[in-house]
Amino acid sequence: MVATVQEKFHRLCSMMNEKLRRHWAACEAMALGYGGITVVATATGLSHKTIRRGIAEIKEEMPHLVEEMGEERVRQPGGGRRRLIEKDATLQSDLQKLLESTTRGDPMSPLLWTCKSTRNLAKALQQQGHAVSHMTVARLLEAMEYHLQSNRKTKEGGDHPDRDAQFEHITAKVRAFQSRGQPVISVDTKKKELVGNFKNPGREWRPKGSPEQVRAHDFREKELGIAIPYGVFDSTRNVGWVSVGIDHDTAEFAVATIRRWWQKMGSRVYRGAKELLITADGGGSNGSRSRLWKVCLQELADDIHLKITVSHFPPGTSKWNKIEHRMFCHITENWRGRPLLSRAVVVNLIGNTTTRQGLRIRAELDQKSYDKGIKVSDEHLAAIHITRDKFHGEWNYTISPR
Repeated sequence: MVATVQEKFHRLCSMMNEKLRRHWAACEAMALGYGGITVVATATGLSHKTIRRGIAEIKEEMPHLVEEMGEERVRQPGGGRRRLIEKDATLQSDLQKLLESTTRGDPMSPLLWTCKSTRNLAKALQQQGHAVSHMTVARLLEAMEYHLQSNRKTKEGGDHPDRDAQFEHITAKVRAFQSRGQPVISVDTKKKELVGNFKNPGREWRPKGSPEQVRAHDFREKELGIAIPYGVFDSTRNVGWVSVGIDHDTAEFAVATIRRWWQKMGSRVYRGAKELLITADGGGSNGSRSRLWKVCLQELADDIHLKITVSHFPPGTSKWNKIEHRMFCHITENWRGRPLLSRAVVVNLIGNTTTRQGLRIRAELDQKSYDKGIKVSDEHLAAIHITRDKFHGEWNYTISPR
């Protein structure tokens, strides 16, 4: 059969243009019936996709031809073997129960502690007396509009009763500072990264069959260590600064990064500034309960002669911080699928991150070591010139220069 089609094609090929060749192959495939597309594709060298496209065009442009070809069919429309769900009335409902029980955590479900693969679902149905294969289960799932889906990060944990009110408070503060021409920054630490020939999630274009070879195990290399990117994002001007630390993410490191941003970028743009607004997460090195964070901010306020106002996001809402979805996500996208072979690579990849909306980032390596576990005495804390807002003073406060 393949040889016959091949002989016809070689005779006619030189007389046909691309569209006619596609339609001829489609007619041959429809005339052959089941398996005709594969036969014609093998004989002519045309792709399955091209032949299917030709069939679709013929059905649309020449429906009468399709009807004439359909008159020669042996089996009547609707003939053939009945579908399994028609013969097995409880199959679909039992499959639905299995899916719901594993979703809801039914302790009697046989699939509670296993992957809901089509093979495991088929095995569970077979144990209930259904004669079904994993391929049939896949077709049933598709008909029931089930699809393979990964987890989505949306849940933020327990909501604070004043969560929305704090968001509105932060928004009002940001607008007030921007209207007065005062700087507004969003700060946070990006995930610590292993430096070396380690796998980095994501894919990038490479020659076929030659993926980047990386180490099988993610054990930290002593010589290279880790990279800790701490970022400062100026939402008014859509620019950012990132200091890449080498040892610990502490409050000292966080404030040192803000100091660098002010010295290298902020002071040159906001020459007449008298205040600075910082929006930050409620935990970590810049947490609302950190004493060292406030002591370091007092030292910064004394040095740069600015009143520093801080507004923290409520617990469990770190993803709302602008730096997350306006800067860090683009850094991650820029180095996807690329091993971070050295700290210089990390700094360069961060510093070359841009967007069509005009985002620009400067990055530097901070080689200073920052000690962990520094204790702040009550006397040091009392010496801070801090004014707390009436609305959640633990989240909203201003530190003035001494």
